[in-house]
Amino acid sequence: MPDIMKFIVNEGALDKDPAGNLIALNDWSEDIARKLAREMKIELKADHWEVINFLRDLYRQQGQPAHARDVLHALEERFEKKGGRKHLYLLFPGGAVTQGSRIAGLPVPKDSTDPSFGTAI
Repeated sequence: MPDIMKFIVNEGALDKDPAGNLIALNDWSEDIARKLAREMKIELKADHWEVINFLRDLYRQQGQPAHARDVLHALEERFEKKGGRKHLYLLFPGGAVTQGSRIAGLPVPKDSTDPSFGTAI
């Protein structure tokens, strides 16, 4: 289907790759984050935004991570005082690396298949 037809037929649909990642990273906005979160049955609150903004800052500083483990360690270190991994799982039941990255409009590390990261297809 031509791109214009996708827009006409499904106005407001986001362009995502087969794994569910946004294709155009620059198209991300907080409204898009809310839409992505709703698709995952997550209601974004202040704690979610803290993680999302941290992930976006980390990506800006370091680019695409070499391994999902690096992102998870950075998240655990940053949110240790709030409960670390347990806190992150309460916010993102599918994994803070996988769900958090998708909602943040970032590419999910290809090796995010370990349940502690969440899963990526």
